[in-house]
Amino acid sequence: MRLNENVRQALTAGHPAHLVTLNEDGSPHVSVVWVGLDGDDIVCGHKTLHQKLKNIQRDARVALSMETGGKTKGLDNYLVINGRASITEGGAPELLNRLAQIYIAPGTTYAPSGTPPGYITRITAERIHGTGPWGEE
Repeated sequence: MRLNENVRQALTAGHPAHLVTLNEDGSPHVSVVWVGLDGDDIVCGHKTLHQKLKNIQRDARVALSMETGGKTKGLDNYLVINGRASITEGGAPELLNRLAQIYIAPGTTYAPSGTPPGYITRITAERIHGTGPWGEE
């Protein structure tokens, strides 16, 4: 799915996101992640193979939510993306350092030289909704 400009701005503004994956028993697993974009894919970097990554390897269905600031009709804006994720090995330090410029401060090195290659989660949106300028797409 192609992301419109409002969704792209929300995803690159430095708002922490809540990534929901499914545990083996079907229960939700929620964690807070930094997000960025690679084309129309949403990307997150991880230093190690956390539970959320193991969940994605088993079941690619995910949900991502974030508060985005601002209000629409008196309600706080938020963005929800339902989609499918995949995991690739390597590239996490570079991605985390790029995202640290937004989430921490310009000039920040989050993953120093020598950090293991880690993993990247790549999320393809299938449905975009919430309260805000993206509305129900």
